[in-house]
Amino acid sequence: MTLAGEPNAALMRDLLAWIALRPRSYGEAIDAWRTNCPRMPVWEDALESGLLRVEAGGAMRARQVVVTAKGAALIGRGAAAGADS
Repeated sequence: MTLAGEPNAALMRDLLAWIALRPRSYGEAIDAWRTNCPRMPVWEDALESGLLRVEAGGAMRARQVVVTAKGAALIGRGAAAGADS
């Protein structure tokens, strides 16, 4: 998968890099990246495309968000922490 030519490619790379930088909770990530703008659904697109994963267990806001191997490949980071899918 490539983001070249996608309208939100730069934002998607920023989101993936931000999450790959250090462990992020779902609450922290959604507060920072959620949008109601139908033209910029970066968070939703990343989840639907399998670039990010919200780990199971515990309260939703406390669950860890990880960059998948597919997402890590897009930002050139090899295997990200927790990137097994």
